[in-house]
Amino acid sequence: MVKNTTKTTRFDREFLEKIKKILLEERAKLENELALMTKKTSDKEDGYATKFPNYGDNEDENAAEVAEYVTNISLEENLQKNLRDTEQALARVDQGTYGICKYCKKTIEEKRLLARPASSACVECKKAIVQEA
Repeated sequence: MVKNTTKTTRFDREFLEKIKKILLEERAKLENELALMTKKTSDKEDGYATKFPNYGDNEDENAAEVAEYVTNISLEENLQKNLRDTEQALARVDQGTYGICKYCKKTIEEKRLLARPASSACVECKKAIVQEA
């Protein structure tokens, strides 16, 4: 017999509904921001490809296109990471495991979750991870 070691959330339904609403709004915002600088694609794992801007054929326009493209690649990566985190948090809400630290398995403080609803780590574990890097 396999013992289930997955903890379930300690938060009440009202709090979880509030968090889910925040996460859904965040997901929509991130998807809208990604749509401005990317196109959906099925040939990439993350599903997005940065659009290359087209300002014209002059040398200074080409330089501006390259500069914007490079900037947008970095922004796209951050937006995609935030979208992934948001999607994973929504999945945890649906699975009943939202608010459990993925490292120490303790409950994440409500204050932290309200500040960063997509968080998957408690403050102590996050500090330890950041100091290691």
